[in-house]
Amino acid sequence: MSDQSANLRETVRASYAAAATAVTDGESASCCSDQPVEIDENFGAGLYAETERADLPAEATAASLGCGNPTAVAELNAGERVLDLGSGGGIDVLLSARRVGPTGKAYGLDMTEEMLALALDNAAQAGVSHVEFLKGSIEAIPLPANTIDVVISNCVINLSVDKPTVFAETARVLTPGGRIGISDIIADNELTPAQRAERGNYVGCIAGALSFTEYREGLRAAGFTDIDITPTHTVADRMHSAIIRAHTPAT
Repeated sequence: MSDQSANLRETVRASYAAAATAVTDGESASCCSDQPVEIDENFGAGLYAETERADLPAEATAASLGCGNPTAVAELNAGERVLDLGSGGGIDVLLSARRVGPTGKAYGLDMTEEMLALALDNAAQAGVSHVEFLKGSIEAIPLPANTIDVVISNCVINLSVDKPTVFAETARVLTPGGRIGISDIIADNELTPAQRAERGNYVGCIAGALSFTEYREGLRAAGFTDIDITPTHTVADRMHSAIIRAHTPAT
């Protein structure tokens, strides 16, 4: 990893650690937006239905920093094993656990100790036992191959400094015929990396975003099929929150 990539990764880690600490201290967290997450229309808890948030600990919703609601599009079924890449305070893990039920399991993966501690507290408050939070990076998922049915992620892959490896690792842990339901920030194809950086910084989920073509080609190179990328709302000029769905080959 280059010095620049290492510095970017540490900046991301420190920012999300600070967000977790803010929630623990009873404050509003904010990473992808300069507004408190509870009221921002593009990022955070406002992207979840009130019925979804109602039974969750307040800290889980306060720590929601994503750009979408991947559990709403992942078509989770009872008994499935789900992995959330960059699980933060655990909101998507807890919602996934509801959907897969006690015969399934929901994993959360995060590199930030402060977020993991917050997620464990939230799971305990919610009384959910069929969840497990793992410390690690999304570029080196600490799970065996072919063990996960569905991978979700909420505005995290754009923060990685090595997205091809993230896509390859995601494909590795999925079972044959497994699928992804991801929310992420994507740029119009015409925007250069420099133009994306003009619209927001890396930690703000903007500068590191791939274009539609780059995202599709990255998934295809990792072996994914049936790739569908659907923009949902604009977060900056010619940059969008989008839902990404795809499958691994069935054989």
